[in-house]
Amino acid sequence: MGKRKSLLCVALIVVMIGSLLGGCGKSSSTKSNTPGGDGTGKTEGKSDGKLDTSEEVELVMYIVGDRPAGQDAVDENLNKVLKEKLNCTLKINWIPWADYANKYPLLFSSGEVFDMAYTAGWLNFSSLARKGAFMSLDELWPAYAPKNYGRQSKTALMEASLDGHYYCVPTLLSTYGAYGPIYRTDIMKGTDWNGKLETFEDLEKYCDIVKKNNPEMEPIDIYSAGSELDDVWMWNSGYQPSKGATNDFLFYNPNEENPKLFTYYEAKEIPAFLDMMASWNKKGFFSKSALSDTDSTKTQNGKAALRVHNIDTYANYYTLHPEWGFKYSNYNKNVSHLPYTQDAMVISNTSKNPERAMALWDLLTNDQAVYDAFFYGVLDKTYTLNDKGEFKITDANNYAASNMWAVRTTEFNRSIAGTPEDYKTIKEGFEAGIKEGEGAEKFSAFTIDISSIETEYAACQSVHQQYWWPLELGYTDAKTGLADYQKKMEAAGIENVRKEVQRQLDEYIANLKK
Repeated sequence: MGKRKSLLCVALIVVMIGSLLGGCGKSSSTKSNTPGGDGTGKTEGKSDGKLDTSEEVELVMYIVGDRPAGQDAVDENLNKVLKEKLNCTLKINWIPWADYANKYPLLFSSGEVFDMAYTAGWLNFSSLARKGAFMSLDELWPAYAPKNYGRQSKTALMEASLDGHYYCVPTLLSTYGAYGPIYRTDIMKGTDWNGKLETFEDLEKYCDIVKKNNPEMEPIDIYSAGSELDDVWMWNSGYQPSKGATNDFLFYNPNEENPKLFTYYEAKEIPAFLDMMASWNKKGFFSKSALSDTDSTKTQNGKAALRVHNIDTYANYYTLHPEWGFKYSNYNKNVSHLPYTQDAMVISNTSKNPERAMALWDLLTNDQAVYDAFFYGVLDKTYTLNDKGEFKITDANNYAASNMWAVRTTEFNRSIAGTPEDYKTIKEGFEAGIKEGEGAEKFSAFTIDISSIETEYAACQSVHQQYWWPLELGYTDAKTGLADYQKKMEAAGIENVRKEVQRQLDEYIANLKK
């Protein structure tokens, strides 16, 4: 998810999960009375793949996001299709962004009866799964969603498995751990810019030109969600974050046979990074009050010239303002597939109709027309298609593509109308450079489990935001600030966190060698 949501919200989820789920269910190694089974990975009831659709049922799905004002039209159209194909309807409940930190964990501790939900690493999938929140899919998945199951890669299946059992259905859309600057080229016309933005030195020269010729603009877009320049610096140095995403504080070298975890104050490259950021602060490349700035739209609204993010954000910005000539550069030296469980679907342990829910998922991910009705809505009412098959939402104030990102597949997912021509070729380049079992790709299925270190992990996250975020932006002195950060992280329990995550990493590597 990157730093798009405050780290404090994530920390809150971590703490709440530990305190709220005591009565939600047992771990996978103990007996459970939930509809999901007996805790052995087996599922109660029939799993012969013969779906009984004689009785109409209403399935209930939860997703995270703000419900579009015109969603009723989408739901009504979709349910006509589902009634015909599966004799069911789907009720989609949206958990608003402002409330997800509180409400998402409560879904799995309240005993509420529902069938399906969106999950992800940033929603603590593994911790919830081990506490019995989700139904085992060992028998349900291949029996009632056989097409989806058959299309999953070995890596995706590995990621979906915890303690030897399946607890989620990963996305079928390949995404990439590439990060770098998204930048405007129109404002460079008439300057001495050489057109390159491949290194941090290039980035500094670009920002110098922006500062000189467009003083009303912020050269780099940074706001209260934090900077991602530190993440990119580490990726560019050849390192991988332990959780496989931005805003981490533990890293390793994916090219080592038995990598060891380290943190920022132990990395030899960090003093140079902090010196660079202190210099950029003095030059005014970003706001002096960036961490209190709540405007997350500065780049797409013309207030900033450059933002560090991923290739999909680049495509989105380009479609919004093609006249600004946005371009993208990747600074990650070890591009790999992002975990397929980054976007996934789970069956609630309270579900009364898990077989129908799995059959619905199989339908959504294998029928383009049904997928379109679910993800985009009503053709020519909520969205349109151009001759390239690209989509455009007709009225952004009332309609939007679905936030159930787990349903996306490489074959069915549509680009936004006006997507830049190089979007496809850049992604093809990522794919061509990835070698299975090598570099960062070797660790793409590695996910950390913080269930035994929840308190320490949350404390470290809080310290990281409080002390590292201002330090990396040059708001505090590089040397004394780094020493303070180390002291606070050690007091928060980073050594216990490191020890446990290192144990998991070592175990992951050992299993790869079997």
